[in-house]
Amino acid sequence: MTYPPPGYPPQPPYGGQPPQPPYGGQPPGPPPTPVVKRIPEDQPFVVRPNLVKRGLLLGGVLLAALGPIICCVGLGLLGPMTVEVISSDFLGLVIILGCLIALIALPVGLQLWLIGSGGPVLALSYEGLWIRSRPTRGQAIWLPWEAVALISRRRWSLEKMLVIKPHSPATMPNLGGYTAFDSAPLNLLYGSGLVATLNFADKPEAEILAAVAHYSAGRCHLT
Repeated sequence: MTYPPPGYPPQPPYGGQPPQPPYGGQPPGPPPTPVVKRIPEDQPFVVRPNLVKRGLLLGGVLLAALGPIICCVGLGLLGPMTVEVISSDFLGLVIILGCLIALIALPVGLQLWLIGSGGPVLALSYEGLWIRSRPTRGQAIWLPWEAVALISRRRWSLEKMLVIKPHSPATMPNLGGYTAFDSAPLNLLYGSGLVATLNFADKPEAEILAAVAHYSAGRCHLT
């Protein structure tokens, strides 16, 4: 896919002036914001999710939270039992332990699959950027740098995000109820539904921030 998308006027690099309409003519209005099912990977700079790093963290958090509970339940069950009873019920204890492990692994695996199956989370070029509009799906929109008011870093709990705020809410197309529901927690926590992970990406945070500064070339505010 080319950038900017077909039908969108090319953006002048490094803050140049856009072409002016003919004398007496009216400047054309902005075309609809392009929406795709997946961020194109032919961009100069592409950021993808790091599933291994996220999976290790999620698994560690759940294990730390549920480990003491599992140990207490196990000790409570094994305490009054004799060695003979424990030996005879060993298979049942293994099954219970396997169910508890599956209880931890299934939600972690589902979340990782949802995040990973959507492809990249951010792509940059001199004309603009692609960013996901749904955190658990690949749906993304394209914004020229001139349409971006602010790019900032925000942290909530263990997640550090790159937050994109457009100049006008009208820039965001009507993407339906599922997108609104999916991005509602992000709007609440970060003030925008357009975010990309910084600490769970396949590139270091410093490299991502340097690329944003390079490709935006001063056309939007960075904090």
